[in-house]
Amino acid sequence: MTPRVVEATANATLANMGVGFDILGMALAEPFDTVRAERIPEPGVQIAAIKGDEGKLSRDPTRNTAGIAAAYVLRQIGAAEGVSLSLQKGLPLASGLGSSAASAVAAAVAVNALFGEPLSRPDLLAASLEGEAAVSGRHADNVAPALFGGITLVMGLTADAIHALPIPPNLHLALATPAIAVPTAEARAVLPANVSLKAMISQTAHVALLVRALHSGDLALLGAAMEGDGVIEPARAHLMRGLPEVRAAARACGALGTVISGAGPTLCSVCESAAVAERVAVAMRALYAEMGLAASVRVTVPSVGGAAWRVV
Repeated sequence: MTPRVVEATANATLANMGVGFDILGMALAEPFDTVRAERIPEPGVQIAAIKGDEGKLSRDPTRNTAGIAAAYVLRQIGAAEGVSLSLQKGLPLASGLGSSAASAVAAAVAVNALFGEPLSRPDLLAASLEGEAAVSGRHADNVAPALFGGITLVMGLTADAIHALPIPPNLHLALATPAIAVPTAEARAVLPANVSLKAMISQTAHVALLVRALHSGDLALLGAAMEGDGVIEPARAHLMRGLPEVRAAARACGALGTVISGAGPTLCSVCESAAVAERVAVAMRALYAEMGLAASVRVTVPSVGGAAWRVV
């Protein structure tokens, strides 16, 4: 017998991993979004409640990433019944942590589970992308790691184009999210339309170095590779207040590299232990405070398992 109420969680993600614009992403153990899905006799999707968004997200299911993804799954499985969704936002909005992707993935997983999991996990990629596209464009560098977990190389928009990469042991991450919003559309609008051959060579070399670092487990090499972005970061740096200062403070406390998470403004530092990551997080918050800017910080690690669900 299929359940009547299901709750699913999908994690924050570190898109791009510095140098891998739109092709690399890492799932983080926290924070995460939670979507509760309940069957209702009326067809279609209703959004009953949204918490943690300060009233900023639409409860119109056709304009909400979770609602769009849920509706896509219902069409895929040919469901006669509908669903009512309740969304708990654990991710801050416009933070560069994959907020829209997490909501879309959690909704797709929850609705599929609610109807007995007729779709495989790879089958849910299309629904998740549909929800993400409504806010951030049709790219899978957030959606893929949120759905599948771990570190992913994204070569396209189908499941066979998503490739899992190794997770180095002892990889810890310090995140700092200053109290400023950087919408993805704004961060994409400043990107260059063309890049030089020299820049392309350097960028691809650093992506290759990053993959090498993941396979070897060399965290120092990983941090250096992630900081090798010579195309996207320079274009977005003016949107990331205090980026050079925060990077220097993090390195002074032991960080091996600091990059913009997704479209920003969250900054992420690569660290070799939880203790180092804690020191880095404290230093990042203190520096933002000196700049008169509040910031939330946390220490986390990569998430392996991907989105999860349970009967409630």
